[in-house]
Amino acid sequence: MAIEEITSGKLDELKQMPKRVTNPQARERLEEKHKRIDYEVIAKQEPYKFRIYLRQNILYPDDFSCGIRWMMPSGETLTLARYNGCSHIHDDIEYKYHIHCATEVAIQQGRKPESHADHTNQYHTIKGALHCLLTDFNITGLESKPDHPELF
Repeated sequence: MAIEEITSGKLDELKQMPKRVTNPQARERLEEKHKRIDYEVIAKQEPYKFRIYLRQNILYPDDFSCGIRWMMPSGETLTLARYNGCSHIHDDIEYKYHIHCATEVAIQQGRKPESHADHTNQYHTIKGALHCLLTDFNITGLESKPDHPELF
């Protein structure tokens, strides 16, 4: 299956299928001015493989991205979602936490599959974003906790 053939139904299937992190002991590493960690993920129904990545700017903690990619059998990768910090503007979302999700419309229009984004109040740290991603994408095998709601 090529990326251009991906439908909303397939995106929903990829999101909902039970998945498990296979390397919960993965270590953080430095990449220029960022901290990065990658987790390998497999679906309970073979042969689906995914990768979760966390990337955070060392100087600006609100500049982060926590995402999940589908490692397609063809060798291509498809970013299914990115949970971003509030460090930048995305269309009408100005300096707020937001979640990018792959959509069939974006794929059909030849845009970045995950170009669509919505503002969120579900998290305000990279660890909170990871918790949301694990919950939203039905992933086990990695400890996480939600962020406490902001009171003010």
